[in-house]
Amino acid sequence: MNIVTLTSDLGTKDYYLASVKAAALTQIADVQWVDISHHIPPFDMAKAAFVLKNVWKDFPVGSFHIVGVDTDWRKAAPYVVVQKDGHFFIGADNGFFSLLFNEEPADAVYVLNLRGDEDLNFPTKSIFVPIIARLCNGTEVSEIGTLTESYKVRPGIMPVFEHNNIRGTVIYVDGYGNVITNITKQLFAEKVGDKPFHIVLRRGDTELNAISRAYNEVPEGEKLALFTLGGYLEIAINRGVEGSGGGASDLLGIKENDIIRIEIED
Repeated sequence: MNIVTLTSDLGTKDYYLASVKAAALTQIADVQWVDISHHIPPFDMAKAAFVLKNVWKDFPVGSFHIVGVDTDWRKAAPYVVVQKDGHFFIGADNGFFSLLFNEEPADAVYVLNLRGDEDLNFPTKSIFVPIIARLCNGTEVSEIGTLTESYKVRPGIMPVFEHNNIRGTVIYVDGYGNVITNITKQLFAEKVGDKPFHIVLRRGDTELNAISRAYNEVPEGEKLALFTLGGYLEIAINRGVEGSGGGASDLLGIKENDIIRIEIED
């Protein structure tokens, strides 16, 4: 069975997503299709990379991942197939893959050899799906692309440590209104360790001084901090739901790109 995932900004209102799936079902034999997300904000590579980053390693080796975000063809961002840890990714080489892999090197990067008569209006369907179909049918990547040194690098927003403070940024708000930052569990362990600390939220009078292991370690409606399965610091409300006044983003007034600080005591 061929496992093929799609991460896109196509949404579910129009027929575009169904058209891509129809092409895949027609061209790829014995396919198991997995929708990662189709509600990425239009052209938002950083969001797409964060979403896919948190799930692609859960799939079996040999899986194929289509990235249908910011796919307009241009010479500065050619279409590529990227191999990483036994997985295959296809998308535009516009900096997305450096965000996806945290600038770790890929096993191989191939620039697709286009004939010149392809329909570039909807490459997710007209180019990416047929290429994945050929790979699923046993075609070697070297037959459809030219090996290049690496993918293009687009630096992401990184947390900053100075003067016993970690300054991070909110990079994602999920469907529950949970606020996810770019502060990693590894960075927290290295800089904070067992020292007392205060997590200062957007409103300076709102602080947290403990990391929970689960949402229900605090009473319902109370705020908490914990690390996601992907290892990112999250601010949440136990049983809070975005849109009903109960999510951390709404209730605490924290939005994407806001600063979250961790003050470390000596």
